[in-house]
Amino acid sequence: AGMFLPDRFVRGTCPHCGAEDQAGDNCEVCSRTYSPGDLIDPKSVVSGTTPVQRESEHFFFRLGAFEDSLRDWISAGHVDAGVARKLDEWFEAGLQDWDISRDAPYFGFEIPGAPGKFFYVWLDAPIGYMASLVNLARRKPGTPGLETFFAADSTADVYHFIGKDIVYFHTLFWPAVLEGAGYRKPTGVFVHGFLTINGQKMSKSYGTFISAATYLEELDPESLRYYYACKLGSGIDDIDLNLEDFVARANADPVGKFVNIASRCAGFISRKFDGRLAGELDNPKLYDEFVAAGDHIAACYLGREYSRAMREIMRLADRANQYIDEHKPWQLAKNESQLPRVQAVCTQGINLFRILMIYLKPTLPGVARAVEDFLNVEPLTWHDRSTPILGTVINKFQPLMTRIDARAVARVVEKSMQTTPAEPASADSDAEPKISIDTFLGVDLRVAEVVAAEAVDGADKLIRVTVSLGEERRTVLAGIRTAYDPQSLIGRQVIIVANLEPRKMRFGTSEGMLLAAGPGDQDIFLVSPDTGAQPGMRVR
Repeated sequence: AGMFLPDRFVRGTCPHCGAEDQAGDNCEVCSRTYSPGDLIDPKSVVSGTTPVQRESEHFFFRLGAFEDSLRDWISAGHVDAGVARKLDEWFEAGLQDWDISRDAPYFGFEIPGAPGKFFYVWLDAPIGYMASLVNLARRKPGTPGLETFFAADSTADVYHFIGKDIVYFHTLFWPAVLEGAGYRKPTGVFVHGFLTINGQKMSKSYGTFISAATYLEELDPESLRYYYACKLGSGIDDIDLNLEDFVARANADPVGKFVNIASRCAGFISRKFDGRLAGELDNPKLYDEFVAAGDHIAACYLGREYSRAMREIMRLADRANQYIDEHKPWQLAKNESQLPRVQAVCTQGINLFRILMIYLKPTLPGVARAVEDFLNVEPLTWHDRSTPILGTVINKFQPLMTRIDARAVARVVEKSMQTTPAEPASADSDAEPKISIDTFLGVDLRVAEVVAAEAVDGADKLIRVTVSLGEERRTVLAGIRTAYDPQSLIGRQVIIVANLEPRKMRFGTSEGMLLAAGPGDQDIFLVSPDTGAQPGMRVR
């Protein structure tokens, strides 16, 4: 194509671990870095051809000059042991000079005094952490500034939470750049694994490449934060967001166990006692047990063992619900003489709930704000757990979290499915990348006849289409329901991509793709062959 290719525009086989389809700067599997020229069988993502190497002058950072200080920093425990072992492999291989420039066309910042040369993204991107801090301090007077956290003699804590695919950049390059610029290194760099959805890599085709904005259209972020906390530990293992398990756990734990404690007690306090709690606890010993558990839970949080913290908190929630079940305030309330016991039991329950909210506040900050309003208290702190609230007035209970409807999750998946709206042809379309005739012939397009079609329950846009390819039948899940009535499709001829890998989706397996034009929604137009074409014929 006659252009310099940025690293990410070249893909091939990793020269270190052999993983296929890796980018030209680092491997997502083994996390090693390299230059595009090191790839095995490299290909341009623009043209699909093998890139040709050309000579170009570049700027380099002498990473090896910082080897001793990097070794000292790593051995001091600023990264986890597993990450440190991985870094040892790179030290043994020798730290190479780091190419920090790229030729145009490239995004980012042009190097002063070097027209057509740009800083490599992983040189300037981490500096964005510092820039964000400076921006915050400018917007909010009184906020500690850059020197407070990054000055060479700073004693403040600076932590990075990163994915395991960018370990090299954050544990070798970035600390060395900071030192070279006269700043301090991070207190800690914590590395997490990847997130999979339903056991698979995120995919727009499967509707599992879910953006935060799409999620928020249908679901509460607190539930997702809790689910992630239940999965996360201090290691670099991948975690899986299984959507069915997500619904079950979010409904069972924070709603069914935690919030349930308050909802079981608050009504009696409001109706029978005008919202006023009792002046003493019914079971101070039980309260003290909940307080004592906070030390272990705090240690779990600090050690980033979030799943252990959630298990311990839910164990306490079970104990609080057991206490309420044992004393049955709903039965005591039937007898006027037992009302003081009702107030005492429910006050105990509200205070146990309050402790649990303190423990869950790092995970459920939105719920915590609602609970603070409900209890009529100042923002909860960890130390507040030591002292119960007694004799105070609480507000009327309002739902703090609601159960997740599986249909809402289905809508998120449906909205996240990849759509490719047609774009008008541009005047300079000749400049667009071309494909070879062999590439085109590799797509098996076939004439098919629709023999059955039905709406997919729970999916607003999907139609389950059964097509005949002559001697073979296929089932295709097509997102065309906004433009077509299922019954109107029966007997119609369409064009299908017949050699796509079957896609397992929430609503079944799709065994192909129907060709259609248009921007989407109601403007979808199925592509059909001319009169005389027969099912199974190949389109060329």
